[in-house]
Amino acid sequence: MTDGRPSVLLYDWDNTLVDGWAGITAALNAVFTEFGRALWTVDDTRKRVRVSLRESFPVMFGDRWEHARDIFYETLTHQHLQHVTPMPGVPAVLEAGIPWPQGVVSNKAGAFLRRETTHLGWDRFFGAVIGAGDASADKPDPAPIHLALSQLGRPADPSVWYMGDTALDMQAARAAGVTAVLIGNADHDGGVERAAPHLHFLSAHDLHARLRDLA
Repeated sequence: MTDGRPSVLLYDWDNTLVDGWAGITAALNAVFTEFGRALWTVDDTRKRVRVSLRESFPVMFGDRWEHARDIFYETLTHQHLQHVTPMPGVPAVLEAGIPWPQGVVSNKAGAFLRRETTHLGWDRFFGAVIGAGDASADKPDPAPIHLALSQLGRPADPSVWYMGDTALDMQAARAAGVTAVLIGNADHDGGVERAAPHLHFLSAHDLHARLRDLA
């Protein structure tokens, strides 16, 4: 690990760079309605969604998980761009990060993730955009971080920062051999101590200040 100048900046997506929870919640609730289950609030989704759909849905819906998946993606296809908005301070972070190779590694399905980066006009910032299903496994497995670094032509080492908002993100970073950087207080995920990051920034504004100084 290092607290010096990074070589690569990799980011989680939902709740790190963007607030897309309303769209995810709407898609989940379409599934829950079909299955006769109680609906979730956006806060429920923030607290409960961690792993990718291909890991969580077989557990949640058993043999009918593929039907649930199809409903989820059909709903998300029609609605997700209406809901996705930048988290406070994030556009300034991405501008400050221009001196470094930057990329996204998310457990959101790759096709949806790339539509959202394009919708926000952020394609110019990222040399790699890796979502669920793009690598051989999803976070917390290190495979998607390694795939992003491969696309950027960079090795996995502690000079790479992987930034996210959950303990799972920190776990993925450590598994990949890169520096785990927590953004926020992780209150929705057991707090900073449970997340156990190598580096911690309370907000995107604090991260922006650090990158500006390092640049």
